Amino acid sequence: MVSSLNFTEAQESLTLLEWSLRAIVAFFFLLIVAKVLGQRAISQLRLLDFVIALVIGNIIAHPLSDQHLEFKGSVITTVVLVVLYLCGIWLILKWPWFRKLMNHAPITIVKDGEIIYKGLKKARISIDVLLEELREEKVADIKKVALALWEADGKISVFIDPKYSPITPAAGKINTEPFELPRTIIKEGRFNPEELKQIHKDESWVISSLERLYQTEVKDVLLATLDSKDNLKVFLYNGQN
Repeated sequence: MVSSLNFTEAQESLTLLEWSLRAIVAFFFLLIVAKVLGQRAISQLRLLDFVIALVIGNIIAHPLSDQHLEFKGSVITTVVLVVLYLCGIWLILKWPWFRKLMNHAPITIVKDGEIIYKGLKKARISIDVLLEELREEKVADIKKVALALWEADGKISVFIDPKYSPITPAAGKINTEPFELPRTIIKEGRFNPEELKQIHKDESWVISSLERLYQTEVKDVLLATLDSKDNLKVFLYNGQN
């Protein structure tokens, strides 16, 4: 029987252990590759990102399903591609001409409430796609759009005409309190001791507040948050709050 230490080599057949070792090594190797590529390659698939993600996935997938393919060669190829990708990112940051080559300039598809048909054709999107994207931006009336741009990552940036924008406290010169993120003190029926310590509260205070305000117990709480004014908000497993 072939030694499991040779699971990276091309073979006539692989044992269950050797298949498992290939899968495990590939999994952690791809995790390392994803870490090196960074969040940008995962969340925003521009041209360079899309190509590298597609090629790497294809290279790693083949030796995981065919024992006649050498796994070591796929790893080496992937490392080289990652280096080339990082060089490409450096060139994008360093040279504007390369950035324009890889990432097209934003395409105007709506301007002053009018659809720019030439822009739609250039971006290769349909009216249905435009309307869908606008709905996702909570825009129901195209006439209210001052400018809409089709970005290089395939998303639409929408800017509403100022006369249709809702009045904000800043526009009305209304004083507002600074933003504050409530503390999560209970999650899935369990206390968060670190958060309680930071806000100088103990479990007994929370228990009494739950009984007084919500007539419930900690084990029934899906989520509970508390702000600096001691406003307690509770979400129960049964959907009540």
